[in-house]
Amino acid sequence: MRAITITEFGDPAVLQLTEQPDPSPEPGEVLIDVAATAVNRADLMQRQGRYPPPPGASEILGLECAGTVAELGDGVSGFAVGDEVCALLAGGGYAERVAAPAGQVMPLPPGVDVVTAGGVPEVACTVWSTVVRHAGLAAGELLLIHGGSGGIGTHAIQVGRALGAQVATTASAERLARCAELGAQILIDYREQDFAEQLAGRADVILDNMGAKYLSRNLSALAPDGRLVVIGLQGGASAELNLGALLPKRASVAAIGLRGRPVEGPHGKAALCADVVARLWPMFGDGRVKPVVHARVPLADAALAHQMLEAGGVVGKILLTTGLRAD
Repeated sequence: MRAITITEFGDPAVLQLTEQPDPSPEPGEVLIDVAATAVNRADLMQRQGRYPPPPGASEILGLECAGTVAELGDGVSGFAVGDEVCALLAGGGYAERVAAPAGQVMPLPPGVDVVTAGGVPEVACTVWSTVVRHAGLAAGELLLIHGGSGGIGTHAIQVGRALGAQVATTASAERLARCAELGAQILIDYREQDFAEQLAGRADVILDNMGAKYLSRNLSALAPDGRLVVIGLQGGASAELNLGALLPKRASVAAIGLRGRPVEGPHGKAALCADVVARLWPMFGDGRVKPVVHARVPLADAALAHQMLEAGGVVGKILLTTGLRAD
């Protein structure tokens, strides 16, 4: 099979299309002929040597995919060869074939084609695990999403609105209009406006991809009983946490990752994927949530896709297509 591999860490030029051995499904795994995967910021970090895969995971980049079931490992039920599926991965998506634990393999979201679905699992599972399962966002609450024009942000806006929440987002001025089209009601230009002043004491849930840089202002923006969920460290990893700002509000701060979770268990990926299929997929079915795709790029041009994401201006997801299905 063809796959994108790296022999050294560095800029996008280190991404090379090479021939690799076909994977075989272990017991409990599903082998997938990949139609598409997607570029995530974690892929950029791994390429730079700053985000190693979990023990036992593939060294090939790619945290999600969609395609067709090619083979079932021992003990797998509920799928058949030829089924169109998507999957949450710990690695291996930048390839024509990947083996995934059956618990992380899902049917396609209703109404979403197999190529477009290649950019759904990572954002869907990230947002659902944080905003819904952990923070418990409820109808009528205010959700603040940092980076509303990105892959996670564009998805989170729609999920928040589908759940009946009021949605605020930060983004650059030129992309706030797209955030509004997706349902965001409070639009904050992060270059010109201070979100902490705009939302002082009003945000019930904050989904943050910045980390240290935004920590103190996030605490100011939180409402009583507010929940701050950190999913990224684009603004640094270390900052002073003022517990005195949390206590009067009865607020909480959580840092939640997805890639390193176990497959099984109450907080495992299998339970999360099952919940996503049961409760989020119907939102795709009735049109409340839709994939947002910025571009489709052939797998062989993965370096170009990385350059696009690093350059900024991307709204939604960049897909990498293998050509195994029509684009």
